Amino acid sequence: MAEGTKHPQKLLLFYLTNQRPFGLGTLKIREIMPFVPLTRLPHSHSAVIGTMSFRGSAVPVIDMAAAVGYPPLTEDERKTASIIVTDIQRQEIGFLVRSVRKIIETEWKEVLPPPRSLGDKAFITGLVNFEDQIVQLLDVELLLARVYPESINPREVVLTDVQREILKGLNILLVDDSQVARKQLSDALDSKDVSYFVTTNGRDALDLMLNADRDGKPINILVSDIEMPGLDGYELTFNVRDSGNALKQPYIILHTSLNSEMSVSYAKQVGADEALTKFDAEELLHAILRGAEQV
Repeated sequence: MAEGTKHPQKLLLFYLTNQRPFGLGTLKIREIMPFVPLTRLPHSHSAVIGTMSFRGSAVPVIDMAAAVGYPPLTEDERKTASIIVTDIQRQEIGFLVRSVRKIIETEWKEVLPPPRSLGDKAFITGLVNFEDQIVQLLDVELLLARVYPESINPREVVLTDVQREILKGLNILLVDDSQVARKQLSDALDSKDVSYFVTTNGRDALDLMLNADRDGKPINILVSDIEMPGLDGYELTFNVRDSGNALKQPYIILHTSLNSEMSVSYAKQVGADEALTKFDAEELLHAILRGAEQV
């Protein structure tokens, strides 16, 4: 299969301690700014150190080091720290970090999945080598789920009996490297007693789809994350659309924590039918139902 057009990924490198750098995709970032005085939030998670005013809105600020298990920054350390203002999963969140290093450019195919020895509680979605240093890509979705656990519990979606039966007749494949996102996707379908397949990366998803086609049970609906190590959602979509007769074409929904119009536009360019921002169970289920009308 042909390779898609290169889609470089820009990463902001920053430090939580004085050791190994961490990385965050720049499409998630609104602004980087020096530390500013914050307003305390009562009864909040210990890692939420306050709120600040950002372009007319109150934005919570999370000490990222404290959120992932490192010692929190001291009052003196905050004076030279930076706040990364992000736009993730339909909300603006500020992350306090010790220091910001630089922006680099890489490709998702160069990003390695984290070692399994780290377990499912590590806040890492991938590793990339830069100037002989290992950069750890943070699983921001897992971080936010730990700080705001109520955010991972989807509200009940009301469907008709006919809609429920339509969903049960589909072969659905979910692809996401984030354990939190996989749980959200799975819960949305489990609540309707709908079966599905799930993989953690694009390469395994493509193999599963080829095998399913050979077995005469092709995937009808593909729901994939965009930012994944190895074969990302854009490349997966391109490969599926470029497969010719090797695959019965599914309805493709790219599902991302990015709120960027650019990511939606590129999703359409590579052949996705829809691009949704995480996470709205009702929006997702109705997108799958729209797909059912097309396959």
